[in-house]
Amino acid sequence: MMPGLIRWLALAALVVVLDQASKLWILGSLRLFETLQVTSFFNLVLVLNSGAAFSFLAGAGGWQKWFFVGLALVICTWLLGLLRRHAAERLLPAALSLILGGALGNVIDRLRFDAVVDFLDFYAAGYHWPAFNVADSAITVGVGLMLLHQFLCGKDAK
Repeated sequence: MMPGLIRWLALAALVVVLDQASKLWILGSLRLFETLQVTSFFNLVLVLNSGAAFSFLAGAGGWQKWFFVGLALVICTWLLGLLRRHAAERLLPAALSLILGGALGNVIDRLRFDAVVDFLDFYAAGYHWPAFNVADSAITVGVGLMLLHQFLCGKDAK
């Protein structure tokens, strides 16, 4: 295995560890739907999301678990291929590693709980953002870095 690839896989593993550790802590600290106000715009709240982003397909009856697990594993396989190809670079593999780690963190939840553990709850000016977790944050940052890479590298990014 290439040394550069190991570095990026370690980053993905770190995301999984941080994600699962934070979820373990919140599961031991709050009851389902319990809220702990932290600031005037941020709560900790324990929710289980059986759907995807914004609870998409949450009420679909259970089949969505395997759909999302399968989809995530296909995407993770694709991300691993991209990581191998771009391991010597910096920005793109960092992005891919964050997405990979986040996707795997949420897959672990789906396999353990049939849902994803969400607990970060932000709101401001009457707007309430759906609760999310460390894995979701890593995926979001990773996608942002991918977009930045595309912007900076343009045609050369392909």
